[in-house]
Amino acid sequence: MTKVLRLGVNDRVELFNGKGGLIEGCIQSIDRTGVDFVAFEDPKLVLPQSTQWHVFASFGTLKGGRADWLVEKCTELGANSVTPLLTERSPSISENRVDRLQRVILAAAKQCQRLHEMTLNPPTKIVSLLPIVAQSKLSFVALAEATPVISVLTSSRKEPSGLIIIGPEGDFTEKEVNMMIAAGATAVGLGPHRLRVETATVALLATLMLWSDSQQTSNI
Repeated sequence: MTKVLRLGVNDRVELFNGKGGLIEGCIQSIDRTGVDFVAFEDPKLVLPQSTQWHVFASFGTLKGGRADWLVEKCTELGANSVTPLLTERSPSISENRVDRLQRVILAAAKQCQRLHEMTLNPPTKIVSLLPIVAQSKLSFVALAEATPVISVLTSSRKEPSGLIIIGPEGDFTEKEVNMMIAAGATAVGLGPHRLRVETATVALLATLMLWSDSQQTSNI
């Protein structure tokens, strides 16, 4: 607060715990060991947003910080959770990487002042995803040459939660696609170009978050 944000004595501060807890106050004093904070009121609990998007992305093989970037942007955009999806062409993700991604989520939540920290779920396989798809009323899987996502959304009904499914580099196998479609997923296209895993994830999530927000606004 003092070294990066350059805050000083009597500056107002909001503290949050990543689980909806929020408390307002100010900096009372500063020394080399830290900051003394004075609360103006009791902590309050802020409920999470009503629409929740759950991301299943095959990013286990991404290198050079690209997986970090994907998770960071999902946190900023407001995804409820991210699950590493294990597929035939992206069959694993290292345990060390999962630990690092947890730290990325925490830092991103602080940066974007997100009151509810995004959940990073354990890696899951396609066969374990299928029952989740079957139970969800909205499940979108990004596929090349599918119907553009905007066209699909014009005829989609707003639901309180949904799934976003992104394949690995090299895409899903035909068998995997058929299983997800049979379980109830809807194929959506993201334009004429071939997108990287992280680009497709952010593009689809941003579109659906804005769509959800417009649906909520129109119902007020």
